[in-house]
Amino acid sequence: MNTKALYELSYGLYVISSRKDGRFSGQIANTVFQVTSEPPAIAMSINKQNLTHEFIHDSRVFTVSILSRDAPLSLIGNFGFKSGRDIDKFARVNYKLGKTGAPIVLEHTLGYLEAEVVNEVDVGTHTIFVGELVEAETLVAGEPMTYAYYHEVKRGAAPKTAPTYIEEKKVSRLAKYRCTVCGYIYDPEQGDPDGGIKPGTPFEQIPDDWVCPVCGAAKSQFEEVIE
Repeated sequence: MNTKALYELSYGLYVISSRKDGRFSGQIANTVFQVTSEPPAIAMSINKQNLTHEFIHDSRVFTVSILSRDAPLSLIGNFGFKSGRDIDKFARVNYKLGKTGAPIVLEHTLGYLEAEVVNEVDVGTHTIFVGELVEAETLVAGEPMTYAYYHEVKRGAAPKTAPTYIEEKKVSRLAKYRCTVCGYIYDPEQGDPDGGIKPGTPFEQIPDDWVCPVCGAAKSQFEEVIE
């Protein structure tokens, strides 16, 4: 069985947020979809190990911030590769509170949805939460970030708790380097413009204080991808 066929399925990229006891939690997710039109309802899949799962399960509310294509890897990494048990993910992010009291990310966000949980389905490692919309709004015009765009253009990786995570060995003939923490691939031909590294810069010439644009891992935590 070739599980890479799953990559052909279409996904978006979103920040899912919730609240509990005056605290906020948020994470990256790609499995969000509409399930009914009347009343309008959406569903999403969240890993049971994630703090956001606990917040949604207990508060019964969640928000979906729909990311745009220009969302930087630093924003995605903040919500996708760090834990709310260790840091406040919203400390340096522009957000507002919605009708449900849960936070809505406003940076690089095309629009948002707010929902109240009406059902949940246990699917093993994940729970599918179904929520009826209580609010929805468009913020700016633009192209949404798709999961394919995130992988192919942004060169991002999926965390191991993601429902679409597939372990595979990456090989390269172009002296690319892989972050051993999150799987991000540094491609010398593309560089890291957001991090001040111009295209064409060999990995060896990157300053030692450079960090992974996704998870913040040190340069020393990268390894060469060898065929």
